[in-house]
Amino acid sequence: MKPIKYTIEPADTKKFTAQFDRFYSLFSGVYTILLKLFPIWNKWIRTVLPHIQGPRVLEISFGTGYLLTQYANQYDTYAIDYNATFVFNAKKNMENKGIPVNIQQANVENMPYAENTFDSIINTMAFTGYPNAEKALSEMKRILKPGGKLIIVDIDYPENKNRIGVFLTKFWILMGDLVRNMQPLFDKMDFEVIDKEIGGWGSVHLYLVQKK
Repeated sequence: MKPIKYTIEPADTKKFTAQFDRFYSLFSGVYTILLKLFPIWNKWIRTVLPHIQGPRVLEISFGTGYLLTQYANQYDTYAIDYNATFVFNAKKNMENKGIPVNIQQANVENMPYAENTFDSIINTMAFTGYPNAEKALSEMKRILKPGGKLIIVDIDYPENKNRIGVFLTKFWILMGDLVRNMQPLFDKMDFEVIDKEIGGWGSVHLYLVQKK
């Protein structure tokens, strides 16, 4: 088998983010429909639910807002997304359902919160869309309380390098996602982490990360 290759982060991070943002704005309606047609996606992201600890929780890059509907009314919940369409739709959806969430538009690399604010931070199927992984992860660490949990679901190669899992990971890369070797990033931040493969023949990972 060929050696595993991870993606290189873009030189022009602003251009990369703008392209992703335009894509989600243009296809937000279709994106919502596709997620309904492929319920496995929601099954993957729901794996974070048993690991959330409160009282104060932040979800970063919430997309359609589906996961917020599963837990937000149990905690003092905050949520940010870079995309204005997702922010608008999520606010309306939460208001209609009577779920209290403090939602705002913000960039993961510069979040509007003080240090040591949150007991849990949730980030599902979004980290591969950040052009600067180290900067995003550093900002998450800054606002997470000592002993707090960072709960991430995203794409990486399967540990056993099985053919289907490797193919699926490469497919995500072909679609434009930035797949990184996550363990060295966690080590650099001095995080304690448990890595669980939860689907996609090992290509979908649940990272349970704790700030010391």
